[in-house]
Amino acid sequence: MQPKEADATTEWETIEELFAALESPLLAYAFRLVRDAGVAEDMVQDAFMKLHAQFALVTQPRRWLYRTVHNQSLNHLRQAGKVVPLAGPAGDGEETATGETRDASPWPDEVLARWEGIDLVRTGVAGLDERGRELVRLRFHEELSYAEISERTGLKVGHVGYLLHHALKTIGDGLARNGLVP
Repeated sequence: MQPKEADATTEWETIEELFAALESPLLAYAFRLVRDAGVAEDMVQDAFMKLHAQFALVTQPRRWLYRTVHNQSLNHLRQAGKVVPLAGPAGDGEETATGETRDASPWPDEVLARWEGIDLVRTGVAGLDERGRELVRLRFHEELSYAEISERTGLKVGHVGYLLHHALKTIGDGLARNGLVP
């Protein structure tokens, strides 16, 4: 690790400020990885304790904390026997060089990216107005057609399409801002 430069501008001057800003997001991140609130809390606390011991040396504390929690999560999952080591990248269901069949389940980083994407979509939907959320729910949760949504809501079919288009565009813009879609 590189020592902090004297003239470097940091977002957080103290570990207390850093803790106040990042505790909740780190807990959510750890929970998404290990699916156990108690373990997630222990990991975040441990990460902050490790950072506290070397706070003056860490140049990017936010990145350092997320990487530490990520690594702790992988270690926890390995120890719990939840991560199965794969022989290597082979096609789904193909035999590897050793004659074993590769597990067709996605890699852990692919699962994590999917969870983060789902969370961003949920956040986008939650940011819509009540009518927009209801239209998205009817269209995608109940899988109703525009005509069926029109009957339920009293809106014209064209207006349903217009409102859904703008609701989905709002969600898509949020995903683009977070780098999930181009």
